[in-house]
Amino acid sequence: MGERVIRADSVELATQSFGDPAHPPILQIMGVMASMLWWPDAFCARLARCARYVLRYDNRDTGLSTTYPLGNPTYTSDDMIDDAIRILDGYAIPSAHLVGMSMGGAIAQLAALKHPARVASLTVISSSPVGADTSGLPGPSPAYSAHATQHDAIDWTDRAQAIRGQLAESRALAGTAHSFDEAGARRLIERDVDRARNFASATNHFIIEEPGRQYRVSDLQAPLLVIHGTADPLFPIEHGLALARIVAGATMVRLEGGGHELHEADWDTVIAAIIGHTNRHPT
Repeated sequence: MGERVIRADSVELATQSFGDPAHPPILQIMGVMASMLWWPDAFCARLARCARYVLRYDNRDTGLSTTYPLGNPTYTSDDMIDDAIRILDGYAIPSAHLVGMSMGGAIAQLAALKHPARVASLTVISSSPVGADTSGLPGPSPAYSAHATQHDAIDWTDRAQAIRGQLAESRALAGTAHSFDEAGARRLIERDVDRARNFASATNHFIIEEPGRQYRVSDLQAPLLVIHGTADPLFPIEHGLALARIVAGATMVRLEGGGHELHEADWDTVIAAIIGHTNRHPT
């Protein structure tokens, strides 16, 4: 595993790489309040062993990347989109396969629309179409919605509360096919909280400015693979199905009983799908 901090345009982005730089590059983008650790080490290593050069990074306000005053992020979601390209520039990679999950899936879609020459293919996991009318799609499950009302009561600057809050979130996002690994989730969350420059700053993701855009996912040029759990409580499966329907030629992989998660029991399916997709669309 290699580590590098990319410094560009007054931001520091902490990154890690797995595998041989001579292999086709995959850049992974994670979601709200999630550092690069939510792409598990073992998952990245297995993907790299399939002859891929795997990169992951801490989004702004997570992990070891630049953080901003709590409640006052001085960046927009467009900056987060461009961060993906800053990382490719920092590694001198002309074009890469993007793999995004949840908010990271939205960032990846927008990066592919804004910088089409830099994206060889796109994989979107547990996300929703950008630049499309999603008003007819179902919202979060009642159970998840009830859980989410507790977010505002958490003091994210308090380590114990932050860990409990993230553990409750992970449990609420779990699917129905696999048992929730509470011990494993706690280890990951504790590592994430203790590693972060300022863990509470990750809540800035909920209030960053969304500038007006003209991008439509139907204009996507990058070949698209959609991976979605059928029991996702945050973005129900209809979101993934809609994305695959909107983009011509898209491929859809359903994770039966999968939630809004990257569960180890699904890694074989997810990795095989990503490798097959990137094989068909080389950089």
